Amino acid sequence: MRGKGRVFLIIWASLMTLIVLGMAGFEVMRIFGKSNLSSKSATSTPMLVQDEPVAAASTDVAWQPDWVRYNGSVYDYNEDIITFLIMGIDRRDETMTPVAEGTDGGQADSLFLLVLNPHTQSIKVIGINRNSMTDVDVYDEYGRYQTTVIAQIATQHGFGDGMEKSCEYQVKAVSNMFYQLPIHGYAAINMSAIPTINDKVGGVDVVVLEDLTKYDKVLKEGESVHLEGRDALYYVRTRDTSVYGSSDTRLERQQQYLNGFIEAARKTASENNNAAVELFQAISDMMVTNISADEISYLAPYIVNYSFDSSDIKMIKGHNQKTGEFEEFIVDDDDLYQTIIDVFYEKVDNVD
Repeated sequence: MRGKGRVFLIIWASLMTLIVLGMAGFEVMRIFGKSNLSSKSATSTPMLVQDEPVAAASTDVAWQPDWVRYNGSVYDYNEDIITFLIMGIDRRDETMTPVAEGTDGGQADSLFLLVLNPHTQSIKVIGINRNSMTDVDVYDEYGRYQTTVIAQIATQHGFGDGMEKSCEYQVKAVSNMFYQLPIHGYAAINMSAIPTINDKVGGVDVVVLEDLTKYDKVLKEGESVHLEGRDALYYVRTRDTSVYGSSDTRLERQQQYLNGFIEAARKTASENNNAAVELFQAISDMMVTNISADEISYLAPYIVNYSFDSSDIKMIKGHNQKTGEFEEFIVDDDDLYQTIIDVFYEKVDNVD
């Protein structure tokens, strides 16, 4: 995931950090997930390709339909996990407004899965390259399904109305790419939300890692800066494309910013139990989501000490190629499968 993708990953990992800060009870997550969020998913378990079910080591252990054998071990899908699809949409207007049915819904320049695991009280983020080649459903100007083609996954959001329908199309495409992974909620956001999100936690402290004064005069290398407003946007977004490796140095800045944001978000949440809802409301015109304010309000007061750091961001591997004028990202299927096992499954004991 490049450029805008990493920026939107930061935005939504940061936003959802506010939402998930502080939940004390595993049971609350389970009950809420089962009764509300789980009902929003079109699937109940991934459909991983596997060998024939193996015999249990004990007659007391029966093979379960959501188990999978992988590299000699058996794994069980964690049904208590809650997964959100976060999308950064390429649209020029600052607010999210409906468009005519067709292909003008805006491409999803950023796609990642935000995974909340109550068993381990942890947050994981899975980045999806916007050029990942996968099944994309094609619709006509009347919203009628036409065919399915192999195309960049980001183009799926372009079909539809640019609002809920486009988001639902994108959720389906990502779920199918991940072997019909259950996805319990979605949110699509415009880049214009970054300054608002930053300032809602009182700004973020960083030591500037490289000179960015050509974009923002306060961003001098080595300076301790309290990022406010558009300073945050420039810090996580800009790079000099003429400099080799500038994408890597920008990623370092983004990871640094995310860690600083989480620290600021924890402080804000400890001082204001309604911080997540206030942030949600502040950017409501700049996003489309099926996650309600009531759901966020319900979750926020209970979430505590969910672990998250830069090592919890996983990017699906693959390689780039160019066909004609467009870049294509060929997903490493082995890495995708391994990621699904690592993040969404738990090893089953006493089974051969």
